[in-house]
Amino acid sequence: MTLTPLLIAAVFAGGYVLGSTPFGLLLARATGQGDIRKIGSGNIGATNVLRTGRKDIALATLLLDAGKAAAAALIAGHIFPGTSANLIAGGAALLGHCFPFWLKFKGGKGVATFLGVLLAVAWPVGLMACGTWLLTAVITRISSLSALVAAVVAPIAALVLFARADVAIMAGLLAVLIFIRHRENISRILAGTESKIGSKKA
Repeated sequence: MTLTPLLIAAVFAGGYVLGSTPFGLLLARATGQGDIRKIGSGNIGATNVLRTGRKDIALATLLLDAGKAAAAALIAGHIFPGTSANLIAGGAALLGHCFPFWLKFKGGKGVATFLGVLLAVAWPVGLMACGTWLLTAVITRISSLSALVAAVVAPIAALVLFARADVAIMAGLLAVLIFIRHRENISRILAGTESKIGSKKA
């Protein structure tokens, strides 16, 4: 099957819409935590949700943010097998998470969605990225640094260890976006002022 420009646009739009669902914001409001954008970093992702002190909500946010990207990739891959539709939909889901039209294009930083799409399109690469994030987090207790390291490792692993040039290209492009979304974190990491996992910011 060949993807026409119209089909590519449809796959992209579907992935974007699915990825733009702000689960962190919805869960925080539903459980009485208020607007998650008004605490901590103002981010709608799991790390900021954790600053409410509700580990259960943070875990649910992590799983749902990863799951929506994985779902987008898996659904597209099922409908259009043998094409790059899964990569397009997964990448679009991450864009939707970072720039959701529901929230005036002010969304999350894409870490969970990045890991979710990798697990869906190339699970060995996804597992390596998850393992890299976890190991770095255990050592440094800095979520943003863990995300940046995992973002660097993923495209390299896809190309060098698993010979998946298509996944490496997608992961590389998404890694650039993740670095852009973490530019303030990078400044704080270099200054030694970045917050640790589990810390509560007012």
